[in-house]
Amino acid sequence: MNSNLQFDFTVDKKRNALNIKREFAANQQLVWDVHTKSELLDQWFAPRPWKARTKTMDFSEGGYWLHAMCGPEGEEHWGIIRYEKINPINSYTSSANFCDDEGNIINDLPGSSWITTFKSLGDTTLVEVDITYNSLEDLETVMQMGMKEGFTMALEGLDELIEELKK
Repeated sequence: MNSNLQFDFTVDKKRNALNIKREFAANQQLVWDVHTKSELLDQWFAPRPWKARTKTMDFSEGGYWLHAMCGPEGEEHWGIIRYEKINPINSYTSSANFCDDEGNIINDLPGSSWITTFKSLGDTTLVEVDITYNSLEDLETVMQMGMKEGFTMALEGLDELIEELKK
């Protein structure tokens, strides 16, 4: 990663939220595409050595992405992201939950609401992700599950994918 690119990961316990700001060395359209197309998400969304695998994706308002995080020992952890509002190449809102392989939500694990925005800074693009949980306990649970470390590792994989796609 270019060390001059912005990366902030903030835990806001008053709002039960995470705020991640990450700058990428690519234009806004490319950065939008790697966040909204399953064939590209599968290449970076999981932290190594894990892999993301899409079962189904409909990136539209009311659509969803059902995907698995697949571990090196054959483990699978499923998630579903439901898309609410989409403002092409600028922002989208969504809700995220842990689920089974059919998309049935696992209520014992925290769900969250996401606001993801994309802003062109000329040669780079700033992505801001604001993730809100229902309670401080839910926020603390995902942090204990390794949210910061996993998200950071996935974004490093995204940097590599962007460099490949720019060639």
